[in-house]
Amino acid sequence: RKFEMGRPAALCKLGHKRVRSVRGRGGNMKYRALRADAGNFAWGTEHVAKKVRILDVVYNATSNELVRTKTLTKNTIVQIDAHPFMQWYTKHYGIELGKKGKKGHGAEEGKEAPEEKKSFKVLGKQQARAAGQKIDPTLDDQFQTGRLLACIASRPGQSGRCDGYVLEGEELAFYKKKLEKKKKN
Repeated sequence: RKFEMGRPAALCKLGHKRVRSVRGRGGNMKYRALRADAGNFAWGTEHVAKKVRILDVVYNATSNELVRTKTLTKNTIVQIDAHPFMQWYTKHYGIELGKKGKKGHGAEEGKEAPEEKKSFKVLGKQQARAAGQKIDPTLDDQFQTGRLLACIASRPGQSGRCDGYVLEGEELAFYKKKLEKKKKN
């Protein structure tokens, strides 16, 4: 019977975007991502999402084979480019992320002012936002390398997209520990 039919797995790989459409039951369309290289990733604590490049597949709970072949599935841990988030953070708070020499955020703002003129209203807004702002040290370390760990939340073989969220807090600590254990072996 037609409704009992199954199809082979898409096994979306890391590479230049390649999506095929598949007709499903009821005339609905599914989009098979055969390859993907970018996606929308959300930074939960800052309530912002950016389209970023996926750089590498780092961990998959299912199998190390999927890591070796750089296969993108739901809940795969990937490394993404941090620069779109860094640019947004600089624009929103007036603070540059990922700078190694930290003598306080005031010194960094002083450096930035000559490059780009900002009105007093904008400076006031940025200072008000930055007053209560605290970034997680483990996340800040990642911004220094320019790569963030993220989790894929969508199903690339069904939706044709590779979207997810940036790992933070306990979840980030959990996967960091997993990656450290993997490096030892």
